Amino acid sequence: MVGAEGAAAPDRDGDDLAGPLRRTALGDLDAFAAVYRELSAPVYGLALRVLRDRAQAEEVVQEVFTEVWRLAARHDPRRGGVRPWVLTVAHRRAVDRVRSEQAAAARLAEAGRRTPESSPADAVPDEVEHRMERERVRRCLRRLTEPQRQAVRLTYYTGYTQREAADLLGVPLTTVKGRLRDGLIRLRDCLGVTT
Repeated sequence: MVGAEGAAAPDRDGDDLAGPLRRTALGDLDAFAAVYRELSAPVYGLALRVLRDRAQAEEVVQEVFTEVWRLAARHDPRRGGVRPWVLTVAHRRAVDRVRSEQAAAARLAEAGRRTPESSPADAVPDEVEHRMERERVRRCLRRLTEPQRQAVRLTYYTGYTQREAADLLGVPLTTVKGRLRDGLIRLRDCLGVTT
C-alpha cells in the first residue's frame, strides 16, 4: 500500500514490509532492496551477537537475504510480520553455523586426541600449511559459478542435505546434484587433485 507521499504505508497488521515482501516474491528488485535496507542491520546485529565473528556474521546476512529472495512467497502474514520472520531465519542460520563450528571443533579435538603429542614448534609449519591450503580452497570456490558455490556451501559448509539445499534454493534435487558434481569437478581441477 502506498501512502499520500508515495511512501510505503503499513498493512492492516502494522507490518510496513509486507507489501515489499509480496513484490519481492514477484521478482521486484526494488522491493527486495527496500526489505534489505530495512532489515540488513538488525540481521547483522543478531548474527554478530550469536557468532561473535564479523566475517561469519556477514556470510549469514548474505545467506539470509538469499533465502528471503528465494522464499518470499512462502511468508505467511497470518503467522507473523516480515521482520520477525526474517530475524527468525537469521537466528536459525546463525545457530546452525555455531553448531557446525562446534561439531567441527569436536571432530578436530577428537582427531587431536588420537594423534601423538607434538611440540609447539612442530605446529607452526602445519598451521601455516593449513592456512595456505584454506586460502587456496577459498580462491577456487570464488571461481565457481554462483549456483555451484551456493550448492557446495549449503551441503559441505553448512551441513544441509542435498534435498534440504534443493528446498532452500527452490530448485529440483537433480539440479543441486548437477551443480555439486560440476562444482566439485571444477574445485578438483583448480586444486590440482589427481584421482
